[in-house]
Amino acid sequence: MTIYLALIPAFPILSFLILALFGQKLSRKTTGLVGAGSVGLSALLTLIVAYGFLRSIPEIRSYPVFIWEWVNTGNLKVDISFSLDALSLVFCFVITFVGFLIHIYSIAFMAKDEGFARFFAYMNLFVGSMLILVLADNILLLYLGWEGVGLCSYLLIGFWYKDPENNYAARKAFIITRIGDTAMIIGIIILFLNFGTVNINELMQQASEKWSVGSFVAVITTALLLGGALGKSAQLPLQTWLPDAMAGPSPVSALIHAATMVTAGVYLIARMHVLFSLAPVVQSAIAIIGALTLLLAGFSALAQHDLKRILAYSTISQIGYMFLALGVGAWSAAVFHFMIHAFFKALLFLGAGVVILVLKEEHNIFRMGGLHKKMPVVYITFLIGAASLSALPLITAGFYSKDQILWEAFSSVNGSIWLWLAGIAGVFITALYSFRMIFITFYGEARTQPSFTPGKLMTVPLIILAVLSLVGGFVEMPMANIHLFSRLVDNTLPTVVIKDHGNLEYLFQAVSAIIALSGIYLAYLIYYKKSALAEIYNHGTLNKFFEKGWGFDKLYDMIFVKPIVWLSEIDRDDFFDWFNIGIARLALWINSVLRITQNGKLRWYLMSFVIGIALILTYMLNK
Repeated sequence: MTIYLALIPAFPILSFLILALFGQKLSRKTTGLVGAGSVGLSALLTLIVAYGFLRSIPEIRSYPVFIWEWVNTGNLKVDISFSLDALSLVFCFVITFVGFLIHIYSIAFMAKDEGFARFFAYMNLFVGSMLILVLADNILLLYLGWEGVGLCSYLLIGFWYKDPENNYAARKAFIITRIGDTAMIIGIIILFLNFGTVNINELMQQASEKWSVGSFVAVITTALLLGGALGKSAQLPLQTWLPDAMAGPSPVSALIHAATMVTAGVYLIARMHVLFSLAPVVQSAIAIIGALTLLLAGFSALAQHDLKRILAYSTISQIGYMFLALGVGAWSAAVFHFMIHAFFKALLFLGAGVVILVLKEEHNIFRMGGLHKKMPVVYITFLIGAASLSALPLITAGFYSKDQILWEAFSSVNGSIWLWLAGIAGVFITALYSFRMIFITFYGEARTQPSFTPGKLMTVPLIILAVLSLVGGFVEMPMANIHLFSRLVDNTLPTVVIKDHGNLEYLFQAVSAIIALSGIYLAYLIYYKKSALAEIYNHGTLNKFFEKGWGFDKLYDMIFVKPIVWLSEIDRDDFFDWFNIGIARLALWINSVLRITQNGKLRWYLMSFVIGIALILTYMLNK
């Protein structure tokens, strides 16, 4: 198992190196085989490792794998070493399996793109970095993977770099996530200074022994780590980069939203659960931030016209549910929803990519319509994804994962009726915007005709993900006393502490189901049966406010961007500029003098040589 575990991130990294160095010389068929095949091998190894790991539970709860010594200076000793436990296994499965399907899809989606090899090189590095992040046994190696996915997101969001708007979106994502990353590295430094180690297990053990619950240092450290999670997972107040990240190709959006990048914050909090348990105020803040984010993003999704931006705000909202679960101590529920969300969100983004591609890069849902008969496979799979996102009762995986979060947001010792109300309101809004998207995109009058029929490389991944979006939730069905997923994850994460509420769980499940169905029915009335009703809302001021993401971009522009630009303008010609300009001019003058000696005339070179020898001899004789 040791060698298999080490090879899981090694294959995508090796593929990145091959494609980066030799990609231009390889055929597209070979490039696709190398790019997708490396992730497929990692997925296969993950299944092999999972089989061995599951057989050993509960005797062995984690497998450590040492590869080589990375840093050894002073008191700092850091190894390149991995550790597999239930949490990292779930993440590895999602990253490799969903990532493999996205890579297969990408072979067809990017077939005519001039940057074909570059695209797969970046995608492989993205997957490899995320695997390093979730397998790392020390927080410094985790941070290396953390920054790796940040770099890859920048490269892939701005992949079509000839368009200035894409470059802006890539820079925006990079800069905003840097804010959180800076906070996170400060938190890591505090942990090392306090405990003298970066090994995650040792940090957790020492923190539980040396830090008291609610201590100042625990609160500060976890708040800094939370800053990193907020940036990567696009939660309030650092959520503004994610909608603009739709500038990248659709497979990139699927990978960022489903298997990498935005889920890194969820993993970080779950992995550092001991620290967050020592800072109840920060953990409560996580729940509140998640609740607010899921509502804010849900309303924004309801106002979007761009198909991918609807899904982007949907991701922000669904990650909000995961943060809500983490904040109330429902660790298993958060990770379960992460897995199910990966299935249906990858499906929705890949389906959206097909729709946009066959409609000649049309993104506006109001210029689509009538596609349910012309693209039946895409329509049915997209409908399943939207149903799972909406938590359609009993038959979709999203119902089981979201329902668990809702119940534990109310019933856990850290939960409350207010958090549950925020979550249940989110269910209604999610169902409404999801089926608004369905009815406008696939029903009504056909405004743009499809230009071609997608092939199997695109449709087969959709079908597989659609099946998982339906049956994936059956591993955790409290009503049938099936707890396969939570029993696995509870080997690594603490079990949620539930208050005694009798048999209210079934009542809450029924309420959740009714709310979801009500949202779907309202969407049917407004956007299909009586579409004229939607026009009133679409042209309203409130709709425009939601469409602009509640004005956060404008607010940040006013508070941060414009003052900094203004200060830069008035400070353009200060003393330091004069000094630097003087150095530059001196260098240019010296260059102009030395340039005289390089005139190409041999006699001048010989004379200079003779004069130099004479000066050297004179100096030596006088000495």
